[in-house]
Amino acid sequence: MAEAEFDYDLFTIGGGSGGVRASRISASHGAKVAIAEEYRMGGTCVIRGCVPKKMLVYASMFAEELGHAAHKGWTLGEKSFDWPTLRDFVNSDVDRLEGLYDGTLGNAGVEVYSERAVITGPNSVRLASGKEITAKKILVATGGWPMLPEFDGNEHCITSNEIFHVEEFPQRLMVLGGGYIAVEFAGIFNALGGDVTLVNRTDTILRTYDSDIVDRLPVVMKARGMDLQLGTVVDSVAKNDDGSFTVTLTNGVTKQVDRILVATGRKPNSEGLGLETAGVELGKAGEILVDAYSKTSCDSIYAVGDVTNRVQLTPVAIREGHAFADTVFGNNPRAVDHSCIPSAVFSQPSIASVGLTEAEARKEHGDIAVYTSDFRPMKNIFSDRMERGLYKMVCHGETGQVLGLHMIGPESAEIIQAAAVAIKAKLTKADFDATTAIHPSMAEELVLLK
Repeated sequence: MAEAEFDYDLFTIGGGSGGVRASRISASHGAKVAIAEEYRMGGTCVIRGCVPKKMLVYASMFAEELGHAAHKGWTLGEKSFDWPTLRDFVNSDVDRLEGLYDGTLGNAGVEVYSERAVITGPNSVRLASGKEITAKKILVATGGWPMLPEFDGNEHCITSNEIFHVEEFPQRLMVLGGGYIAVEFAGIFNALGGDVTLVNRTDTILRTYDSDIVDRLPVVMKARGMDLQLGTVVDSVAKNDDGSFTVTLTNGVTKQVDRILVATGRKPNSEGLGLETAGVELGKAGEILVDAYSKTSCDSIYAVGDVTNRVQLTPVAIREGHAFADTVFGNNPRAVDHSCIPSAVFSQPSIASVGLTEAEARKEHGDIAVYTSDFRPMKNIFSDRMERGLYKMVCHGETGQVLGLHMIGPESAEIIQAAAVAIKAKLTKADFDATTAIHPSMAEELVLLK
């Protein structure tokens, strides 16, 4: 029960994955909980991020499979692609998921406010409607927001927030950025038949991933018809009379495009929340600074997820939210281990990684051993393109403990999840070698690395 002087034990600002999990678990521990979300319940991942994007990935991969049909013995009739059909189906499923989030909170007894909330003090918030609310604890879980670089005409660009809702398919799409969001959308619209240009300010994309793995991807992207403009940025964008855009790059290249998608990074969504009224400290990027238990510089205010800029991944936000609830309301203090977190890029082909890259391992441990398998996946035999997969295992030189695993190839994310358990458990190369392979499969390469 809430203490008499407070309306709630917990008031959560932000209805994304982290905020919803924290609210639901806190309520299960007996806390009186309310949550405020100004847009749509589900947050970035469900509404405008990984879930609808992965659905677009699946749709675009189907286009690739259609190209292999003849080699598989299939004779197909006339084929065409209709963007509004795909767009509307994806958005209808987002609506379904949003309803599930609302239902989950309601079943847990969490009161939902569908409006913006700002902090007015260590134990108080104000809703957009003007209602003042007090709470023993406040949790900020407002996520991140796309950054828009400065250049003439940047108002003509869209971000990942808007790309899911464009009326017409962008036959000529320019994507700005070299991170996973940019690379994934470039692959999606290329596979769906678009003319895609990827622009990145450095010569390297996906710079946090192992270099041997990443080096494979630009070659494949070019072979699939994408124009990679690396080591350059946009100088200006001008709108043409027909609604298209002329983009001038700093390297002198000029392109005519239908849409410019900015995916140059995301920043913590901490502006205008009233954090200063409670003395909550922020970092240089606007991130809310927290301790191992997600507590801010104000003892009554906590923060989880992308707004803390620790690890910008939905499963991490969920774990942080759950740990917060257990710590504050479940009498079970626990911190989230942010080491050895698996991640994936749903590029085409996909990339997955867990643990240390080779460069990181050499810097941290010195003596290491590296094992690889360079192969052509069986499913790629049906393609006319000679795309190969690469699996790479980085081990401690003395103990053989697996420090990192990295791969590029079909279904990499599905394969690495189970392997991540083994690496988190600190198993060795010998443990992998002692495991019988599943043949024929791509995953068997993990126990056959040389």
